[in-house]
Amino acid sequence: MKNRAFYFATAVITLACSCYQTRQSKGGGQQADSVRETDPADIVLPEGYRAEVVAKGLNFPTALTFDDKGVPYVIEAGYSYGEDFSTPRLLRFSGGSPETVAEGEQNGPWTGVQYHNGNFYVAEGGQTHGGRILKISPGGKSTVLIERLPGQADHHTNGPAIKGNYLYFGTGSATNSGVVGPDNAEFGWLKRHPGLHDIPCEDIVLNGINFTSPNPLTPAEGDTAVTGAFLPFNTASHAGQTIPGRLPCSGAILRIPLEGGKPELVAWGLRNPYGLAFSPQGKLYVTENQADDRGSRPLWGVGDVLWEINPGDWFGWPDFAEGKPIAYFKPPGKSTPEKLLQDRKKPIPKPVAVLAVHSSSNGMDFSGSGRFGFEGEAFIAQFGDMAANVGKVLKPVGFKVVRVNTQTGEINDFAVNRGKRNGPGSKLGHGGLERPVSVRFSPSGESLYIVDFGVLLMKNGETRPVRNSGVIWKISKTD
Repeated sequence: MKNRAFYFATAVITLACSCYQTRQSKGGGQQADSVRETDPADIVLPEGYRAEVVAKGLNFPTALTFDDKGVPYVIEAGYSYGEDFSTPRLLRFSGGSPETVAEGEQNGPWTGVQYHNGNFYVAEGGQTHGGRILKISPGGKSTVLIERLPGQADHHTNGPAIKGNYLYFGTGSATNSGVVGPDNAEFGWLKRHPGLHDIPCEDIVLNGINFTSPNPLTPAEGDTAVTGAFLPFNTASHAGQTIPGRLPCSGAILRIPLEGGKPELVAWGLRNPYGLAFSPQGKLYVTENQADDRGSRPLWGVGDVLWEINPGDWFGWPDFAEGKPIAYFKPPGKSTPEKLLQDRKKPIPKPVAVLAVHSSSNGMDFSGSGRFGFEGEAFIAQFGDMAANVGKVLKPVGFKVVRVNTQTGEINDFAVNRGKRNGPGSKLGHGGLERPVSVRFSPSGESLYIVDFGVLLMKNGETRPVRNSGVIWKISKTD
């Protein structure tokens, strides 16, 4: 009986994988060009809450903060996937048209902002020159607190979050799963920076696993490259090879004193730690964007993760995901991914919650007030899938705001678009959420602000962001 059950289960899985492989991807951005509309009535919220539009027409907004008088400020990224460079800006909203407080260089994306003790602290992604943390005065004077952080590749410098006299931030990985490949040329950076690769925070020892791929850096047809983990493109590794760790590194949570200084390692082994926030109890949490089905070492079915961060943690990337060995995430019809690193013999923490695959769970904040409700829960903005560039999905994933009980790991929708199907408003044909990228509670805790990046299309293998389609939404209780 056990053997029959086993063979039946195996047949079902094989059939499901076969059907999956033959079906076309139907991601949220896979659609024709569209005009952005806004209508709060198209956002479904729990009973007793309402939505309103605070601002629209923004160019790739990514985060929001408040000064000590409760005035909101928004940052525009200055860069979007699709190789769209513009000018990052810090904007003040005090009634009427937004006022520009400060502008940055073409080194975006600006991914996060915090106001603290009279100044603004901005995470500059670093697509051109490397990541930086900036301090900006209310008058617009910008000071670099740290620079030359990883950020010129797939993922960027993210954050920040502040506690005591320290500023915490995330550094994303250069690659999808530890190996530079042709997919990084499609992202645009490999030809600009052919020597980039992931940097470990501590010494690691390689298993000598190498990957043969097409070589997009030469004009010769049929030319191939052989690349190992944590090494530049077309550089092979060997078993037992040690890669020295150093700071700053990629795939990590780092911190610096508020006045600036050398980075200190908090935790690492993360693919793309994006949204950082301290809970009302003072614990640090982060959202991690997980691996895609692309590149020389594709992974399949990996959910984004909400982690609690404790000093010294190692989360296992690129050989673990969701706290599980990488072999769990074999793509249909492809070989089982092998471990790149020799066993580090360190325990892997358990996720607080595993979020939807390809949801791009990004900026987060905690409800600290009973006046809004769901006190102590984490609210997470889900940017939505970028299929088919990151792998196939059979229906749109993300494009909403969820809440997570960090004690139980329970995940519930909070703000979703009206309709029988999930997806961005432009795909559903109405004026609801497009691509929520971050959330922030007001200083009183009575309202939740949603930063909506705007329209981002995935057409014919190209990423096409739509400028000036960003929106700020405000969610309040009706009573």
